[in-house]
Amino acid sequence: MDALADLDRRVAGCRACPRLVAWREEVARTRRTAFADQTYWGRPVPGFGPPDARLLIVGLAPAAHGGNRTGRMFTGDRSGDVLYQALYDVGLASQPTSVGADDGLELYGVRVTSPVHCAPPANKPTPGERDTCRPWLVRELRLLRPTLRAVVVLGAFGWQATLPALAEAGWSVPRPRPAFGHGVRVPLDGIDLFGCFHVSQRNTFTGRLTPAMLREVLRTAAEAAGPGAGN
Repeated sequence: MDALADLDRRVAGCRACPRLVAWREEVARTRRTAFADQTYWGRPVPGFGPPDARLLIVGLAPAAHGGNRTGRMFTGDRSGDVLYQALYDVGLASQPTSVGADDGLELYGVRVTSPVHCAPPANKPTPGERDTCRPWLVRELRLLRPTLRAVVVLGAFGWQATLPALAEAGWSVPRPRPAFGHGVRVPLDGIDLFGCFHVSQRNTFTGRLTPAMLREVLRTAAEAAGPGAGN
C-alpha cells in the first residue's frame, strides 16, 4: 500500500514531457468557463483504486477539463460518467457518479489508470510521450501483480501501450502481439486481458459502445478476476 501511494505521489510530480507539461498547466490557468471558479489540478493524474485490486482498467490519458481539473482518473467528464455508471451497475463502485476527488467514491477490487498521465492536446499523446510515460505503468503493474487477475484496456491506443508494459512487468505476451478488438480476451500467465472500445464521446454518442456492451465486458472481467473484484 505504501509503495503504491509513493508511486502515485511520484507520478503527480513528473515533468518529463515538455509539451504535455505546458498544455496541462495552460489549461489549468485559463480554465473552461463552466469551471472558472475552480482550482484545477493541472498535474499528472495518478491511478485510482485499492492497492490490492484484482481488476485493472487502463484508459488513454486524463481529459483536459476532467482528470486534469479534478485530479482523479475519469472524474468530472462525460467519459467518466459512462465508465463509473457501468462500474456501479455491475457492483464494482460505491456510486454511479464521479464528480470530484472528494465525492466519497470507492472502487471494489478495481483500480483505474492510464498509459499517459497528463492531459494531451486534442486527446492525442504522441508515441514518444506514451513511451516516456511507460515506466510508471510498468511499476504500477509490478506492484499490483500479487493480486491482479484481469485487465480491461479501453481503446486501441491503450492496448498498444499496455502490451509492452505487461511484458516489461514480467508477463509473457504472445508474439505476434494480439490485435485489439472489442470483446477480445487474451489469457496471459496468471491474468486475462480484455479489449473494450474506449468510453469516448465519439464512441458512446454514436452507439459504437453502448452501456450494455461496456457492462458485459466489465462483468466478464470481474468474473475472471474472481472474489474480491466487486462487492
